Amino acid sequence: MKLLSILTLTVFLAVFAVPCLLSAAEYRVWGGKTDDYTDSKGRVWRGAQQTDQAWGGWIEAAPRTAEVKELTEAAQAQAKEAGYDVELFYAVSWAAFPATVKYQFKTGNGSFDVTYLVGEHWSPNNRGFDIIIEEEVVEPLYVTPGRHEIDIKMYEAIEVTDGTLDFNFAGNAETGKGDLNAMFSALEAVTSASTAVDAKAKLTTTWGALKNNRE
Repeated sequence: MKLLSILTLTVFLAVFAVPCLLSAAEYRVWGGKTDDYTDSKGRVWRGAQQTDQAWGGWIEAAPRTAEVKELTEAAQAQAKEAGYDVELFYAVSWAAFPATVKYQFKTGNGSFDVTYLVGEHWSPNNRGFDIIIEEEVVEPLYVTPGRHEIDIKMYEAIEVTDGTLDFNFAGNAETGKGDLNAMFSALEAVTSASTAVDAKAKLTTTWGALKNNRE
């Protein structure tokens, strides 16, 4: 009877627990756009100029938009090497200082790896702001790259405990820059890689305990 119980639990873990523990939630938007975009890898990027969608949207005030008319060859190569289509960098959602760009993903609780992508359309190394995620300044005094260049930054294991992943891009005069209009080209959040690793480790430990008990 004990062996039957162990086998039943083992089957349950194999069929139900592994997919649940290791599946990754993914949220993506591209700035300055209303329509969705499916990239070359089949990933869907929601139009950032939307609010109150099932997946999230802008909050408090609609961001302004601007076009990045061209990218340097180096910028295009940088995007490709990082695994992103160059199309994601050709527009931005931005706010005129002192307004800020506030955005939200309806992720539910968990740990997420967040990537910030931006293409600079106007102020070469002269746009300064703070990147704030979940009310924490993860990138203080950030300065965007040169005109027609791009930047990609990742912030790992951002913890969400209130059901929504919140962003705030806020101009900061302490950067000493002349342009404090914060912006983004794209945002991406996926279940933290460390979460999947931890889940797999816990499952392995459980299997080991079941095997020992059976023996």
